[in-house]
Amino acid sequence: MRWNDMRESGNVEDRRNEIGGGGPASGGLFALLLNMLGFKRVALIVVAVIGVGLLLGKSPVDMLRMLGLVGPAGQRPAAYEQGPRGAADNEQHREMVARILGDTEDSWGRIFQQNGKTYAQPSLVLFRDQVRSGCGGASSAVGPFYCPADSKVYLDLGFFDELHKRFGASGDFAQAYVIAHEVGHHVQNLLGTSAKVHERQQRVSKAQANALSVQLELQADCYAGVWGHSAQQRGLLEAGDLDEALNAAHAIGDDTLQTKAGGAVVPDSFTHGSSAERKRWFKRGFESGDPAQCNTFQS
Repeated sequence: MRWNDMRESGNVEDRRNEIGGGGPASGGLFALLLNMLGFKRVALIVVAVIGVGLLLGKSPVDMLRMLGLVGPAGQRPAAYEQGPRGAADNEQHREMVARILGDTEDSWGRIFQQNGKTYAQPSLVLFRDQVRSGCGGASSAVGPFYCPADSKVYLDLGFFDELHKRFGASGDFAQAYVIAHEVGHHVQNLLGTSAKVHERQQRVSKAQANALSVQLELQADCYAGVWGHSAQQRGLLEAGDLDEALNAAHAIGDDTLQTKAGGAVVPDSFTHGSSAERKRWFKRGFESGDPAQCNTFQS
């Protein structure tokens, strides 16, 4: 994929070094104190230091900064660094994500304009380990996700390493598929599809509500394919890119994941669709380039 030729979006929020944007301290002075004294004693020391600071007229933040637990302007100091990160958590991947996002903005902007609508661009938040979103707190374990409450996509770049090592899905277009899928949820949010589905889920059985969730996810796959079609038409894809996306769709299909986990395949428990379904709907969007072909609710 020629992502270097894509326009870089200005809607990327890099929270990888922010307090609350990552996990707890694992190194430096704080980790050393924890190892030597234990959590309870360290907590007492922190409380005592803050108390002394208040008596001296200093703010709690200033005292925490003196302990090395808070960096300037809310940034995490060295004590908070997580140690070696995955190969995907680097500046090159940050730029790639920004350019893919920019290209989805251009593609969906044109599609919405052709249909007499205005595309409101989402933001993409990069984080490490855990993050606060408009939908609440979340850890990297949930994988990339879209929050309709704040219209933002959340991504820990370490997921790309997991995609390669754990799921066997490598390649930049496989990674682009993941981003385009979450942007697909944003499109659903703008079109009112998500709200209608969630409202309907309140009036049906649990099994029917789960089936609606699967249809929503498959539509996001199809929308990801629609963007892929646009990129292909503009000569931004290379030989093998489609196979990378289809391999990723297969690797994260519910039946494949359940089989790898050593359990039985239980379709009623699916949340995103089977491998075959995910591949089929991505390919439908990719081949047609038409969002109207992505009505998974009438298939």
